[in-house]
Amino acid sequence: MKISFDKLDKAFESRVRLQIMSVLAANDRYDFNSLKELLDITDGNLASHLKALEKEEYITVHKSFLGRKPNTNYEATLKGKTAFKEHLNTLEQLIKQQKTK
Repeated sequence: MKISFDKLDKAFESRVRLQIMSVLAANDRYDFNSLKELLDITDGNLASHLKALEKEEYITVHKSFLGRKPNTNYEATLKGKTAFKEHLNTLEQLIKQQKTK
């Protein structure tokens, strides 16, 4: 069976974006600081990857205040979850195909 590389989503070519989507696929929401700590990356690096996923409409942003402190949470959209699952399924098929050779 031939697997199409077209099913691999360019939005997930980055290791950080794969990690973000993995976290959001496993959790309803995750806040910015917890993501930053978990992924061990800088504010700017995380913000740019989150912005790219938001632009693709793969995540939504929820801003609120806890007391006087701003709190930003992220959630994977249905579109994002579907795209991520399809990307992972394609990778899995590629791996299985290589094992049978």
